[in-house]
Amino acid sequence: MTKKQSISSADAKRIAYLSTYPPRECGIANFTKDLIDAIEKLQEFRPPRVIAINEEGAIYNYDRRVRFQIERSSVDDYIQASRYVNLSKINLVNIQHEFGLFGGEWGKYINSFFEGIQKPVVTTLHTIVPNFGSTAQKVLQSIVRHSASIIVMTRTAMRLLKNSDTHREKISIIPHGCPDVPLVSSEKPKATLGMRGRIVLSTFGLISRGKGIEYAIRSLPSLVEKEPRILYLVIGETHPEVRKTMGERYRRRLMKLVDELRLWKYVRFHNRFLSKQELIRYLQATDFYITPYVDRNQISSGTLTYALGTGKAIISTPYLHAEEALAEGRGLLCKFRNPDSIAECIDRLLEDEELRLNLEKKAYAYSRGFTWSKVAEEYAKLYNRIIED
Repeated sequence: MTKKQSISSADAKRIAYLSTYPPRECGIANFTKDLIDAIEKLQEFRPPRVIAINEEGAIYNYDRRVRFQIERSSVDDYIQASRYVNLSKINLVNIQHEFGLFGGEWGKYINSFFEGIQKPVVTTLHTIVPNFGSTAQKVLQSIVRHSASIIVMTRTAMRLLKNSDTHREKISIIPHGCPDVPLVSSEKPKATLGMRGRIVLSTFGLISRGKGIEYAIRSLPSLVEKEPRILYLVIGETHPEVRKTMGERYRRRLMKLVDELRLWKYVRFHNRFLSKQELIRYLQATDFYITPYVDRNQISSGTLTYALGTGKAIISTPYLHAEEALAEGRGLLCKFRNPDSIAECIDRLLEDEELRLNLEKKAYAYSRGFTWSKVAEEYAKLYNRIIED
């Protein structure tokens, strides 16, 4: 029997995803869509359904996958969503979890969904913080207790979760996925983007204070004096949640800093949410990728994963995901909140072409283990095992 025949059979299973979802501008929304797209290509399950999490008062023009919507601050919506799943032909729910997505203190409203659900749940944890406060610990413990399986993306995250008394047999490590694109020289993409002859540095993602971009900008004055071809791209719009409370204050501060340091020729801001195709093109045009994040406890970074997947020479602060991903010579680690340390790493790459090429090859080879197709296969195996059990 072919896979196409099996998908339409009475035995084919249906998976639902509780998450944010495009066109909402959110890293986890994009992750969810990429994951669903990759799993659909396996042709093992019926068409997926999405239960989308919305901000209060938000309206989105979702695609046909979205069958139910939850307003994050409405407890009743979580209860109704569990009833919807219970009455449907959905066999399993995958929750993409980050504490800030859900309503209540530390996202505790998700408990209202768990308390009503009668189908198995697999929860993907995008955030685990050492030394959680008591409320966060209670929310996490409830998630673990009600989930048939917990997915984390790194070994570091597994260690942190085990320290919170989670049973090892419940935890699976499935990395963040990345597109399967060829390893190419940056010169051709640069030409198509109007950056021929420049040495391109970049940072991308939804912009907020935690990105530490000011430290990367402050690293540049001494570098551009001896290498005027440098161009630093800050790609992405301000995070929507930050924009609601603080507007564009952080971006304006960054632009003022560029002005004060007289770096107009060396820094460009792309203030928009790029499509995946555009993002890959800019990454392929990048020579050195920088993640100067200031929070050591970050256990998953989609931007770092995509930089690995396009084979970039990466400079990063040693937050938890970067420490693990860039081990064994796959990247350079700089100090937190330290422009001089960033500058030293950039200078090393400028002076040592062999080092840069070696980092690129190691990063790309490492990423072959978590292209979206391979990540989808791991999710599908786990779904099938949980459903059969």
